[in-house]
Amino acid sequence: MWFKKKKKKEKFPVRDVAIEEIHAAIHQYEKELSENIPLRVLIQEDGSLDHSLLAPFLKAIPKQTYYMSKETYEVFTEDDKHLAEALDIVQRAVDQYISQTNSLPVIDHDPYQKVNFFKLEQLGLIKERPDIDFYISDLEHLVTMEKPD
Repeated sequence: MWFKKKKKKEKFPVRDVAIEEIHAAIHQYEKELSENIPLRVLIQEDGSLDHSLLAPFLKAIPKQTYYMSKETYEVFTEDDKHLAEALDIVQRAVDQYISQTNSLPVIDHDPYQKVNFFKLEQLGLIKERPDIDFYISDLEHLVTMEKPD
């Protein structure tokens, strides 16, 4: 009989961790991730980041809870958790709209490609409009909150 020796879990201190450190830790984690494993493994059911997976890169456990969009992988603080949720809803709706209509849910000739919530509502893809504007980037039609230049 053979047994696998269990790895000893390293203990990390709990401390304030800046969002920039979280971004760096995610980037490092992603580099070590196998190709067939999506970055989504970092995101728990409630949308929060699994800090235990990032702790070895941070050399700490964050005091704060950070959230990540499951669709775009953008990171948010606890205060902006609602933005991660809204981003996921709108991204899924935009993807479905494109799939159903073969077009973007924007007003024709809009140089900023602002998401037109009315078009999404017409197809029943969203139930209520978010309080923030979203834009569709040229990169794989990802939804973003940043207005293009």
